[in-house]
Amino acid sequence: MSDLAGTVTIVTGGTSGLGAETAALFARRGVTVVIAGRRQEEGERTAARLGPSVHFHRTDVARETQVRELVESTHDRFGRLDCLVNNAGGGGTPGPVGELDLDAFAETLAVHVLGMAAGIKYAAAPMLAQGSGSIVNVASVGGSVAGWTPMDYSVAKAGVLQLTRCAAVELGERGIRVNSVSPGPIPTGIQLKLPGTDPALAERAAASLVPLFAAGLRPWQAIPRVGDPADVAATIAWLGGPDSSFVTGQDIAVDGGIRAGRPASVSVADYAALTTLTDQLAEHVVGSERA
Repeated sequence: MSDLAGTVTIVTGGTSGLGAETAALFARRGVTVVIAGRRQEEGERTAARLGPSVHFHRTDVARETQVRELVESTHDRFGRLDCLVNNAGGGGTPGPVGELDLDAFAETLAVHVLGMAAGIKYAAAPMLAQGSGSIVNVASVGGSVAGWTPMDYSVAKAGVLQLTRCAAVELGERGIRVNSVSPGPIPTGIQLKLPGTDPALAERAAASLVPLFAAGLRPWQAIPRVGDPADVAATIAWLGGPDSSFVTGQDIAVDGGIRAGRPASVSVADYAALTTLTDQLAEHVVGSERA
């Protein structure tokens, strides 16, 4: 694994969950990290917990001017920008089509798509000046497969996938790579925030979701364990560093195999049940004909 010491990374949505885990991993590898988020106190506590190389900058990614300030202040302070992790976002708004809250839908798009677009727009300038850089957008398995996440979230993450490809084919010619990571269901506070749980309490209670996820994912996920934020962070760190220098415009699913298809054992069990039913029906037909 290549040395990342001396590089600078911004992680939006870095105050909790996947973002905080990613920031921690970068920091352990010698990276100067700026975490961005809307919650000032939580952000400062997280930065202090992660160590002296981690700094907090209050940012609402739905506001373009704040994204520009985040990038410019980071570059002014540290003299470079090597990686941007576009991770900020919420869980969307559950509900059927007939009850769509279009204002909430627009807000979800503003954060996940426009916020990431703003990050790419402003991060590109210092990276182009350097002639190098990596941008990693956090998408979701819900952006590729319907039914896993609320509609507005799924649509937004599908937009992130195409945004990634469009940016990659333009910026790749000038030394900047752009990729995305699509996590599957990972227990973090974001799931508990959906019904309105206090964000701080949601983060502390995230571990309680593991048994629920383990039971629910068994028919869908080939790898028989629940995913962890560290799994996603490791993939982001790989994409953010030089070990992935020939990779751009790609989406990597960190989902235990959900997008690949149903686990073989589940299909075998279904086939066995179908065979049993077919045999029973055949016996019934034969019995009826003999009668």
